[in-house]
Amino acid sequence: MNICRYFLSFAIFSFIGWAYETLYYTIQQKKPVNSGFLSTCFCPIYGIGALLDLLLLGSVKNMFALFAAGMVVTGVLEYFVSWLLETLFNRRWWDYTGWPLNINGRVCILSVTMFGLGSVALIKFVAPFTFGIIDKMNDISVYVITALIAFVMIADAINSVRNIDSDKLWYVAKQSEVFEEIEHSAIVRKIKSALKK
Repeated sequence: MNICRYFLSFAIFSFIGWAYETLYYTIQQKKPVNSGFLSTCFCPIYGIGALLDLLLLGSVKNMFALFAAGMVVTGVLEYFVSWLLETLFNRRWWDYTGWPLNINGRVCILSVTMFGLGSVALIKFVAPFTFGIIDKMNDISVYVITALIAFVMIADAINSVRNIDSDKLWYVAKQSEVFEEIEHSAIVRKIKSALKK
């Protein structure tokens, strides 16, 4: 697979990540959320994470080992990108403060568990299916689509940096409130009460 095909797979994984995250935040906040650093339908951290998983863990056969290693690889990436974005722009794109077993609000047990499961799904099912579709495309189609997506991503990145002070990240401040609501919900109180008996 040439570099354009790898870039196309990166874009597909970035789109899948954007769809997952946008759906999650939309359900969480009960209103539409366009998640991520970019304004279009790509979250590059997911594309990078997917390619890292494939590069580092693609040969791992044992499902549990793959899950555990996926948690580590994606957790380290999530922490690093959170730190980098905050260092560069003095803002957070996600914040797990108040969530169980979080590290500086950058990663938490729930996020790395989901990404560990995602790593297994990616390597065993999503990536083979995606590469199969891309491999069936002729070179001209791959080059044209790659050029269009690259143009959109670059233009979007420039625009996103220029508008970094906009209120796009309103939902991040509400993340810690979500866990507080769950922690004080009736069902959680019942579970805690049952465990004490």
